[in-house]
Amino acid sequence: MQAVLKPGVRPNVVVRYWRISLGIGLAVIGAVALLLSTLAAIVARIEAGAAEIWRVGKLIANNTVHVPLLVQTNQVVADILPAADGIARATERIQRAVVGDPTE
Repeated sequence: MQAVLKPGVRPNVVVRYWRISLGIGLAVIGAVALLLSTLAAIVARIEAGAAEIWRVGKLIANNTVHVPLLVQTNQVVADILPAADGIARATERIQRAVVGDPTE
């Protein structure tokens, strides 16, 4: 296909305009590629942060499930404490009797 030129337009001017427009197009494509790669890196960091928040949230939820069990454990310990104090006092009396503590 033969290009039809207006009178007085030299072919090297047309080639120069094509080269300039292609150069500008390549610069725009390069800028868009740079912005898209930056955006992809930011999205990856955001996803990693969200995944870490989700992981920690699941750990917290897992820990809060056990809180009622701790309340029950505290109640059992409160019931056992008087008996443990009695055992401790009896053990001290036995130790004094074996060692021969003169204060008694």
